[in-house]
Amino acid sequence: MLLLDLATVPPRERAEAFHHSLTDSSVPNDVIHDEPDSSIHARMEGWRVGDLDLFATRNSGFQVRRTERHVRHHRSHPVVSVSLQLYGAHRAEVADRRYLLGPDDLCVFHELSPRLYGWSGDGASQAMMFDMERLGVPVDVVVKASLRLRASPLHDLFLQHLRGVWRDPDRLAADPGADALASATTDLFRGLLLSAAHGEEAPAVRSAMDDTLLTRVMAYARRHLADRELSPERVAAEHAVSVRGLYLLFSQEGISLEQWLITERLG
Repeated sequence: MLLLDLATVPPRERAEAFHHSLTDSSVPNDVIHDEPDSSIHARMEGWRVGDLDLFATRNSGFQVRRTERHVRHHRSHPVVSVSLQLYGAHRAEVADRRYLLGPDDLCVFHELSPRLYGWSGDGASQAMMFDMERLGVPVDVVVKASLRLRASPLHDLFLQHLRGVWRDPDRLAADPGADALASATTDLFRGLLLSAAHGEEAPAVRSAMDDTLLTRVMAYARRHLADRELSPERVAAEHAVSVRGLYLLFSQEGISLEQWLITERLG
């Protein structure tokens, strides 16, 4: 759904329209634009997939700053966002640490933490929002994880998952499986945050890794379908489980491992 197209807004009203669309009254922020009002351009779209909100924007250079003062005036149900940077020189600051973001980076923000975000020149990003209570990860853990996401073995898996969701959000929003997709995405994101913040051996991380094992196994197998050496033994070894445990993992979901591999290869 189209949320905003500044091409249809009078030049003198564009800064206000941009601010209203990006940071409504329940989510205060300071917004600074690189260009004068008349040169600001933006196109924003939104989708609802299950209980997840998706937001995409392509706009001129800007910076949005959220301070401690802003944090005290948050919406009734704060969110945690994760975004992909499509193009542009993106920059962020969290917990006094500044960093640049590229197309292979995930950017995570907790609404209840101060931060700075934006880009110079034209840029674009795609963001997904998770309800803080349903995600169930404390603010400090989200902030810690956001600074070391690549330390998690789930980083690349989650990155590819997000890219898959963004291929056709219109179709996914209308699909009967949208609720299940949203739930699986939330579980995988929770696992990423806990893994990045605490390391794989923490009890909470081990639990999250166990919950996402089937998703990780399937993603690994799909990446290696063309490999003639792909076998249940190799898949099990790559994920530190026994072959018997691998078969049990699939059977618990009513899936035959061999038949699933054959179907994937034929597809």
